[in-house]
Amino acid sequence: MDIQSLSKKSKAILSQSDNLDSLEEAQRSLLGKSGEITSKLKELGSLPPEERKSAGKELNILKNSLQEIYQARKLELRRIEADKKLQEDSIDVSLPGRQRKKGSIHPVTQTIAEISSFFTSKGFSVASGPEAESDYYNFEALNIPADHPAKDMHDTFYLDNGDLLRTHTSPVQVRVMEENEPPLRIICPGRVYRKDSDLTHTPMFHQIEGLLIEEDASFSQLKGLLEDFISDFFGSDTDIRFRPSYFPFTEPSAEVDIKWKKGWLEILGCGMVHPNVLEMAGIDSKKFTGFAFGLGPERIAMLKHDIPDLRAFFENDIRFIKQF
Repeated sequence: MDIQSLSKKSKAILSQSDNLDSLEEAQRSLLGKSGEITSKLKELGSLPPEERKSAGKELNILKNSLQEIYQARKLELRRIEADKKLQEDSIDVSLPGRQRKKGSIHPVTQTIAEISSFFTSKGFSVASGPEAESDYYNFEALNIPADHPAKDMHDTFYLDNGDLLRTHTSPVQVRVMEENEPPLRIICPGRVYRKDSDLTHTPMFHQIEGLLIEEDASFSQLKGLLEDFISDFFGSDTDIRFRPSYFPFTEPSAEVDIKWKKGWLEILGCGMVHPNVLEMAGIDSKKFTGFAFGLGPERIAMLKHDIPDLRAFFENDIRFIKQF
């Protein structure tokens, strides 16, 4: 039994294994149940007695030596693999950091907040209501019966159940008047819907409407409030004009323009609440009077920030939004 040659060969096989898989394969081929060393140990019984003892001693010494080489090589290969992985996964601290893109408050939301802040500072509270409304609250309770020509002013989205998507936030005013006793001071910011889409119109947009009901509310009071608002929002040097207009729910009615660049631009509508609207809401029109106004935050934001296309507000282009 040439144990010396077997020792030299076995040690070389284990020491030269270049990865953990090949090392495990070599260990099994030498020291496993069917391995070469194990087979030699099983052959000892066939040797003459005078050779058996010395051969058995040498094989056991070799077996223990190979176990030590196997364990040492295994630890070495694990360290090599760990070092390699660390190198592959290493962080180059000289590289520029990754910056998180920060969002910003949408310009329409900013405008609504700024407008609301002005009116709440004047004693107005904020009210809200459903966006899917009945014909009664959207039209009839606002002095717009079914055959009224003013209905043609609104291109309405009707729902299958006969309701509609509100075309203005005025229904909120009616609901508040029905549920509360005067005096009342409210603003109603919210989304409204009309079938319209171009550079200055979208099917969904926002409105802020205001309502004041008191015993001695007057048009001069309304005029002074709106002049203060425009001066606060656009600057004290802004030219303002009130033009007579028509709305079925206010009488008298007016539209308000501001001088902007080279011309006049309409920014809101207003008027004294029609007595019919007060009476339908259960308010005594002989004791109380009121005024209402309505404006579009998108239109006002376009003017303030010089934005030519309304659709930019709704396209979610981060390059546009991050400017605000």
